[in-house]
Amino acid sequence: MKILAVIPARAGSKGIPNKNIRMVCGRPLIYYAINNALGSRFITDIVVTTDSAEVKIIASQMGVACRWRDEKLCGDDVALDAVIYDAAPKDIKWDYIVTLQPTSPTLKVETLDKGISYAIENRLDTLISAVNRPHLSWMDEDGRKIPAYKERRNRQFLPSQYMETGAFVITDASIFSERSRIGGRIDIFEMPEDESLDIDTFEDLMCADIILRREKVAIYVNGNKQRGIGHIYRALELADEFFVKPDIYFDINQTDSELFGGTTHNLIPVNGIAELYSCCKKKEYTIFINDILNTSIDYMIGLKTVAPRAKIINFEDEGEGCVKADIVINALLSNTDLPNVYVGEKYYMANKLFLLYNPIKVKDKVKKAFVCFGGADPRNYTDRILTMITKPEYQDYDFVIAVGRAKGNVEELLLYNRYDNIEVIYDVNNMPQLMSGCDVAISSRGRTAYELAMLGIPTIVLSENEREKNHAFACNENGFSYIGMDPSDEVIENNVRMYLRLSKESRQKFQDRLLEHNLKDGRKRVMGLINSI
Repeated sequence: MKILAVIPARAGSKGIPNKNIRMVCGRPLIYYAINNALGSRFITDIVVTTDSAEVKIIASQMGVACRWRDEKLCGDDVALDAVIYDAAPKDIKWDYIVTLQPTSPTLKVETLDKGISYAIENRLDTLISAVNRPHLSWMDEDGRKIPAYKERRNRQFLPSQYMETGAFVITDASIFSERSRIGGRIDIFEMPEDESLDIDTFEDLMCADIILRREKVAIYVNGNKQRGIGHIYRALELADEFFVKPDIYFDINQTDSELFGGTTHNLIPVNGIAELYSCCKKKEYTIFINDILNTSIDYMIGLKTVAPRAKIINFEDEGEGCVKADIVINALLSNTDLPNVYVGEKYYMANKLFLLYNPIKVKDKVKKAFVCFGGADPRNYTDRILTMITKPEYQDYDFVIAVGRAKGNVEELLLYNRYDNIEVIYDVNNMPQLMSGCDVAISSRGRTAYELAMLGIPTIVLSENEREKNHAFACNENGFSYIGMDPSDEVIENNVRMYLRLSKESRQKFQDRLLEHNLKDGRKRVMGLINSI
């Protein structure tokens, strides 16, 4: 089968001067159409029709023939049908002629080939690329603006509305003429939204550059009662920082999908590392993020083998595999000897909601205390504190207890809501709002401690595990009261009593020290590191 691709690229663009040779993502605009034609498994011949010496040079450098366009075919009023007809060699019997516009740089060769295959299989005279963009629209009728719809409905319930993208027109050569590329058996080929861009304005050029530079991102994360689920929270925050929808992998042997909550991100369960590797081989990721704690050398070597193009970023990785990562980010440590490891609280990835809240105002007296030990609380500190604060001496204080998704005995803990001064809340949606209503707090040394520091809330902190004992930020020097791992009930309760009775002056000093650290810029620093690799 003989299929000709004709690429029209004249020099006289007025809206964007020199449009077809403008650099987009490091390549002239015309390059993308030629490259798609060269990469197609259906197209057998290519010709560029132009009156531009620069376009002719680019085409020849890419090994493609040029048809120098006559001046009479270069006017704004000349129909493209005549231009394509003029460019097609007449001494060859073509089966199909494909018009490829140079103004669609985001079109992928796979999509082009699907369109050609669709036209052939359905014996179409004409197939036109289009995108489905249903919208409430209006039109002119006798000088009046009237709706072009019968009923106002949400966009997802509107009927299809296809707009031509200009990316390609595929025409059966037997119906092709100087006046028309449109036959009787016609259909449209629906394009993906990100491939439907048609360059008409400078804004379009900028969008094309962004799309072509866009990363292909994967995140591998695991969380459970033993490990905690702060990793999952951070993974979801990271996913929101990219202008793509990352693939978020998790191991079904380590992580329950319910721990991700109601996210609409693309969650992909895998049954072990072998299946993860298998998925990566097919995807060609450019960024791969591990949030799984310690990695091994073997895991990292395997990952680099199946994702050779990917920049690899590990979070909180102190395993032997960390030396194989491009960068390791660990906000919980204070020092490192490795050049690829970035440590300290300045790399803390704050929940986006906390960026909108100001620190609390220190009141004359403590009225309300906040209690939270992360998503899992494996040492059951929550249970111990709830038992303490049911005593009559605490009736004059209100307590808000936040319980995470990985806590095992939620139903039992919710029973404490029968006390007038105790509110137990499961799976909090707006944590900063809840925290901001409190005067002091009791927490573990993980993610929650950073959040409380951002709000300037004086906090007692405890370690949940040996790893948290090494967390550097939530310490006395930074304005916390750290009382160790698994202290006695007497030690916990004495500190709770002390905090509830602290003077305004003492709590103000604690807050001042907590707020000395600029935690709100951590997201910007983290993404700056990732984007700088």
